[in-house]
Amino acid sequence: MSRRIQIMLTIAGAAALAGLLTLMAPAQAQERFSPLQLDQLSPEQQKMKTILVTPPRNSALNSGPFNVYARSPGLGLLLLQVSDYVRFNSALPPRLSEFAIMIAARTWSQPYEWRAHYPLAIKGGLDRQIVVDLAAGNRPANMKDDEAALYDFCTEMYRDKDVSDKSFKAALAAFGERGIMDLIGIIGYYDIASMALISQRLTGKAGDEPSLQPLTR
Repeated sequence: MSRRIQIMLTIAGAAALAGLLTLMAPAQAQERFSPLQLDQLSPEQQKMKTILVTPPRNSALNSGPFNVYARSPGLGLLLLQVSDYVRFNSALPPRLSEFAIMIAARTWSQPYEWRAHYPLAIKGGLDRQIVVDLAAGNRPANMKDDEAALYDFCTEMYRDKDVSDKSFKAALAAFGERGIMDLIGIIGYYDIASMALISQRLTGKAGDEPSLQPLTR
């Protein structure tokens, strides 16, 4: 075999390998944060793992945003405390707290968060049609007064980086001062969760939730 032919074959092989690597890129992107070795955890990571399997939680360190949180376990432990509060101890009932979480997931177009919290929102008493409208990027129709107050407060905060006096007064009447701060805490925490999930490129498994539609900018 001549040297020229050998060179041509080498170049062709390199090109084929490059094409294969390009095809594999999306799968590799899913592994941005590799699973943690559970027998090699630091004390803080081990504490996170214990918290996540202790009721009312039923999660795993390598699931959801927690794998990302555990890269900075001191911060991760604090985030779990915030998560526990906003999910289980806020002034808002599940129907409203889960609605706020769905609004955060919709704002970030984050499918993992959207899929994980859809059944919790329905179980909490949120009407499915509200979620359908939200998924389409529309203002939900036929919301209850407290749902409308929550939606307007969150939407203005995200869209306008401001809350009008009208929306603030409606939220204050519906939730009180503590409820407003808890609402801010809910969407603030799930903003962090969404960013962690986006960084990890987690999408979750599709269920019977309405699909998120592209938002117009």
